[in-house]
Amino acid sequence: MKIENETKLDYSDVLIRPKRSELVSRKDVSLEREFIFKNGMIWKGVPVAAANMDTIGTPEMAKVLSSFDMLTCMCKHADLLNIEAEPNEKSNMAVSFGMNEHSRDILFNPDVAKRLFSSHKFFCLDVANGYSQTFIDFVTEVREKWPEKIIIAGNVVTREMTEALLLAGADIIKVGIGPGSVCTTRKMAGVGYPQLSAVAECADAAHGLGGFIMADGGCTCPGDTAKAFGAGADFVMLGGMLSGHTECAGELIEDDGVAYKRFYGMSSDTAMNKHNGGVADYRASEGKTVMIPHRGPVANTVREILGGIRSACTYVGARRIKDLPKCTTFVKVNRQLNEVFGRS
Repeated sequence: MKIENETKLDYSDVLIRPKRSELVSRKDVSLEREFIFKNGMIWKGVPVAAANMDTIGTPEMAKVLSSFDMLTCMCKHADLLNIEAEPNEKSNMAVSFGMNEHSRDILFNPDVAKRLFSSHKFFCLDVANGYSQTFIDFVTEVREKWPEKIIIAGNVVTREMTEALLLAGADIIKVGIGPGSVCTTRKMAGVGYPQLSAVAECADAAHGLGGFIMADGGCTCPGDTAKAFGAGADFVMLGGMLSGHTECAGELIEDDGVAYKRFYGMSSDTAMNKHNGGVADYRASEGKTVMIPHRGPVANTVREILGGIRSACTYVGARRIKDLPKCTTFVKVNRQLNEVFGRS
């Protein structure tokens, strides 16, 4: 047994300390970044992404987020044969794949793959547990087959696996195990890593190798998104914050005069019943299903999120989102006192 005694932090454990700033207005902040990847591919946009979950990573979500120059990681169970999108939307879509035979049949079939993905820049290789040699080998295979694509791979939460996946050929490492609002991995398996520390440590490892990270999970408000960027995230992926909107998949469900939309984790009973015919005998559900009051068009929420990030930048003097880590100083807060007195 080994115990690490160094304190690790979640987003709720810190606040961003304000600093003197010469910025006059939030409109002076640029949230756009240009990324140049090792294979020479370039992507320019606002580095906030919709999660590749059933109800979140939808073509309707991609259409709206693309209008803000943001990314959408399509659900890996999406009907890839029938994704209709404009060319600019496809440039802001990541097509997602699991590590299974169905994904292999598509990825490594040149006729099908080239027809489907010629206009897409991003591939998202998604597994719940990125800590396996099999996944590293899968990333290597995809890189060899698709040298021109931008590959997002994960999830992991530590330096060594961030480095391993980058060296295997990934460009962006998805960071986060257990922090999502509908993920129960920390409860069911006792496994995870406080998200702010995971982001900071994985970003440090990735940037040393010329790679990037995508903070995935744990953001419950725009301020958390700003904290993720302040900790060194290059991209931030959102699930729960985008749930319940008109663009999310699923029908509206009426209950006592209130409209809801269903939102669930991809390891939940709901997801496994839908895609795998049930929960296998050898495993347990590591996600939950919740009902989210209908929140209307997602564009309104997106404006709040981007406005919050701009505000954070003005508080610390960061003219560009890229500068936020250099300008950020975190202060630890006493969570117990905050809970007692109801402070956020």
